[in-house]
Amino acid sequence: MDRATLAAYDKDAAAFAQDWHDQPAPIDLQEIVGQFFIKGGATADIGCGSGREVAWLNANGFRAEGLDASEGLLAEARVRYPKLRFTQAELPELSGIAANSFDNVLCETVIMHLDPALIAPSVRRMFELVRPGGVFYLSWRVTRGDDARDAHGRLYAAFDTSLVRSELAAAELLLDAEVVSASSGKVIHRIVARKRS
Repeated sequence: MDRATLAAYDKDAAAFAQDWHDQPAPIDLQEIVGQFFIKGGATADIGCGSGREVAWLNANGFRAEGLDASEGLLAEARVRYPKLRFTQAELPELSGIAANSFDNVLCETVIMHLDPALIAPSVRRMFELVRPGGVFYLSWRVTRGDDARDAHGRLYAAFDTSLVRSELAAAELLLDAEVVSASSGKVIHRIVARKRS
């Protein structure tokens, strides 16, 4: 994770958490999960932030846990959802998590916060966590032109989608689209891939 981005999330975790929880529900994401994810399957939300999607997943039949690099955001998640599991883990390593551990892996708008050189190994590592026959959902905020930083100092990497697609070449792509997020209102790219059995 980009150090300045991680520092921003740790410093203002409560404010970021409140902002996300005040946004409209991500009904488009929820529909995609309902359509493609394995119901009842072990599910990881990588970059779970303050836990909103982990809570929704658990309430809707998915055995979900959250992973995030930010201890500040994880503290917010644990206060909001004390009965759910949240673990500190950072891309691209995701140390301590075995390959083929999950039926479903979700990573919503996280990889654009990585140094572009770490995007491919991060996608590869996340897909490694998916069991054969399982499903990987990945999205990122689209940045045109050059890498940018917002007022908080968070990195928004500009990169070509082919960087992600090449890491998923052996997968079955179920969805590959650029859309406007129903929750944030930002332009994001979404890919859903199934690992071949």
